[in-house]
Amino acid sequence: MKRVLFGAGLLLFASGALAQNWSSFRGPEAKGLADGFNPPIEWDVDMPLNILWKTPISGLSHSSPIIWEDRVFIATVVSDNPNPEFRRAFALMGSEAAISSKDMDRQSWRLYCLDKNSGRILWEKIVLEGIPRNKRHPKNSHASQTPATNGKYVVVYFGSEGLYGFDMEGNLQWSQDLGAMEHPMGWGFGSSPIIYKNLVIVQGDHNKNSFIAAFDLETGKKVWSTPRDVITSWSTPTVYEGETRTELLTNGTDYLIGYDPMTGKELWSLKGTSRQSIPTPFEANGLLYFFSGFHSVGPMFAIRPGGDGDITPAEGENAGPHVSWRTDTGAPEIPTPIVYEDYLYVVSNNGILNCYQAKTGERVYRERMGGVGGAFTASLIAADGRIYLSSEDGEVYVIKAGPTYELLALNSMGEVCLATPAVAPGMLVIRTQHHLFGIGEKK
Repeated sequence: MKRVLFGAGLLLFASGALAQNWSSFRGPEAKGLADGFNPPIEWDVDMPLNILWKTPISGLSHSSPIIWEDRVFIATVVSDNPNPEFRRAFALMGSEAAISSKDMDRQSWRLYCLDKNSGRILWEKIVLEGIPRNKRHPKNSHASQTPATNGKYVVVYFGSEGLYGFDMEGNLQWSQDLGAMEHPMGWGFGSSPIIYKNLVIVQGDHNKNSFIAAFDLETGKKVWSTPRDVITSWSTPTVYEGETRTELLTNGTDYLIGYDPMTGKELWSLKGTSRQSIPTPFEANGLLYFFSGFHSVGPMFAIRPGGDGDITPAEGENAGPHVSWRTDTGAPEIPTPIVYEDYLYVVSNNGILNCYQAKTGERVYRERMGGVGGAFTASLIAADGRIYLSSEDGEVYVIKAGPTYELLALNSMGEVCLATPAVAPGMLVIRTQHHLFGIGEKK
C-alpha cells in the first residue's frame, strides 16, 4: 500500500484516503483525475437541477476551490473599486492582449472556508490589505493562485503579497514576505503552492531573480531556495514519486527543470519551451507531461523520469534517452491538459479539442468544442469515463472519454468561469465570477 507522509506529526494516510480529498490545484498529484467519484453529468442552475447549493463569493479572483473532507477552501481579493477592471479573452483584441490592468486600488486578500454539504461559510479571514505591489493582466486577478491543504494546515500564496499558513480553523500560523516579483509587462501571477511531506513549495518565476523555494509547513521557516535562470511563468510545480527517485517538476520559459524536492538540487533540465509557460506538469502512465504554448509555438513533451543533467534531444530530434516524444506545436497556452487511460486531451484557448495517443503523441481526433468553440482558461478534469471542460462563458462540456468525440452534456453556469472545478465523491465544486456552486444529486 502506497503511503505519503505529511507534516512533522508523522501523519500516515493510505492512498485511498488521500484520494478522497482534492487538496490542491487539479487534485492529487495535479492529474485532474477523480475516478470512482461519479460526479453528475447534467445539471441546471435555473430549474434548479442537481444544484446542492450556491454561495456568493466577493471580489475578483480566479483561484480554484480545494476540498478536504467536509470543508471547501477558496481564496479571493476584494477591491475598494466596486467594479475592478476585468476583460475576458475575446474582449481583448490585438495589442490590448499585452497590456496591464489599471486596477491598482486598495485590495483585501481573503481566505474562505465553507461547509461542503451546505455551502455555508464557516469562516472568512482577511489575510492582508493594501495597495498591490504589482500590476496584473486585465484577464488575470490579484488572487489567481489556488490554496493547498494537508488537513492540518491551509497555505495560500499571493506572489508579491506573500505566503501564508493557517490552521483548519482559520488561525494564522505564520507568514513569509517573498519580496516584490514583477512581470516585465505587468501581467501578475498564477503559480499555486503545493504541499509535500513537511514542506510547502512555491515557484517564483518573474522578471529577474526567479526562484523555487520550500518552507517548513509548521513554522514557515525557509528550508531551501534555488535560483532559476528563467523569466516569468505562471505554472504550478508538481511532485512525482517514482519507484527509485522523487522529482519536483517545473515548467518555465525556455527550460523544463526537475529538482530534488527535499533539497532543491537540480536533477535535470531540458531546453526548448516557448516564451510563455502556464500549464502544470504531471505524470501519467510512467511519463512526465509538459506543455508550453504561446502564439504559433507550442511544444509538448513526454519525458521519462530519472534523467540527469541536460536531457535535451539532439538538434533536429524529437526524442532521446529521456524524452519519449515531443512536438513543436499543439500545446495550449493556458489550460492544463489531461491524460485519461490511453489518451491525452488538449484544449486550446479558442476551444479546439485535440485527442492524442498518450504514449506516442499521435493525434486521434480534432474537434471544435460543441461545434462553436469559445474561450477556455480552466484546466481539464476527468472522472468515470468522462472529460469535463469549462469555458469562459460558463459552459461546462462533458465529453465521453475515448478515441471518438462525443458530447454527453452541455451545462451552463450562467456566469463567467475561469477557475478549474474541484471534485468530491458524487459532487463537483465550481467557482464562477461571483459564486461557488456545489453540484450533485440531492439525497
